[in-house]
Amino acid sequence: MSSEILSVLEYMEKEKGIPRADMISAIVNAIKTAALKGVNSGQELKIEINPKDGKLKAWAIMKVADSVSDPKTQIHVEKAQVFKAGAVVGDVIEKEIDPSYLGRIAAQTARQAIMQRLRQFEKERIYDDFKDSVGDIVSGTVRRRERNDLFIDLGKAEAVMPGKEQVPGEEYAPGERIRCFLLEIENSSRGPEVILSRATPKFVRRLFELEVTEIADGTVKIEAFAREPGYRTKIAVTSTDPKVDPVGACVGARGARVKSIVRELGGEKIDIIPYHADPKEMLVEALKPAVPREIVLDEKNKRMLVRVANEDLAVAIGRKGQNARLTSRLVGWRLDIEEWKATASDPRAQAIGALVGAFGFENSIAERLVANGINSPAAFEGVEANDLVDMGFSAEEAQGVIAKVSGASA
Repeated sequence: MSSEILSVLEYMEKEKGIPRADMISAIVNAIKTAALKGVNSGQELKIEINPKDGKLKAWAIMKVADSVSDPKTQIHVEKAQVFKAGAVVGDVIEKEIDPSYLGRIAAQTARQAIMQRLRQFEKERIYDDFKDSVGDIVSGTVRRRERNDLFIDLGKAEAVMPGKEQVPGEEYAPGERIRCFLLEIENSSRGPEVILSRATPKFVRRLFELEVTEIADGTVKIEAFAREPGYRTKIAVTSTDPKVDPVGACVGARGARVKSIVRELGGEKIDIIPYHADPKEMLVEALKPAVPREIVLDEKNKRMLVRVANEDLAVAIGRKGQNARLTSRLVGWRLDIEEWKATASDPRAQAIGALVGAFGFENSIAERLVANGINSPAAFEGVEANDLVDMGFSAEEAQGVIAKVSGASA
């Protein structure tokens, strides 16, 4: 049994990081508890395990008496002399017993109790090992998929990435390496559970902090952030140093920095824009390459109506409305996007209106004048009644038109 105990101690210490002294204490308590439920019930036991060789020793704690009423807890004064010379009534002695005497059932029960205690140790160790890593990126190996959950081996513990924290379209095979964001350590009935995510916006933010030194040292700040996992991420950045271009710092030389992050995200698009406190300016930047033709703000309800040209409508809204949602979250206003329609101008109608307004002509007269090229008050310069007759006006109509023009000029 000592070799089995030693192998357990060494394995747990090396592979699981559980101190040998803690393991020995757990095993001793488990064996003692199990033994007292078997043939040794009623006895008080002392059990020790040598940490070097795993050898187990056991003693029965007995009280010296001149008349023995319970042989499990008492020993006659004469027999006590064998274990302790000069023992007298009332003394307590330790009588060594054969560990096998503890019983097969006790050993089996102890094994179960040991495994339970080991699991408890592992749970406590998981919390201690990962509590300071919440909010960081960790690497692991995909182990298996159960229903919609992905289980990942982080070395010291197994973590889970729930379906809602996975990126749509990403598939991982057992044995594949994966990087994830350590979202939280959740306390469940089974103990602490390490929850991972690749869908949270915090994952992309942390990637930028690791990749862009200017963000890590505080020179560049991410002021606003929005993400649709697997589709697109939009970030708005500022710089505390006027010499540092925040967008350029995030993009990197020839796009090296942002390309590295895009590769990690499986090709997810990333838009990096300069941050503006004015929501209108932010909107213009966030919607590029679409160009807003008209922006109407509802300050009270923090709502924004944006009109864009027909050719920009699909770009502004995005697939299934994703770009509109991202822009709305980035700007912090509710966003309504609709097509901008230019009000078509009718030059002929405008000319007729101008003549009616200037001289008080009837619409029918103004329409005939415009049809003959007289489409503004200035066009009457040099025109006489005979000219109007030549255009088809009667002499009376011609005289009436000239009279009104002359009257307006006087």
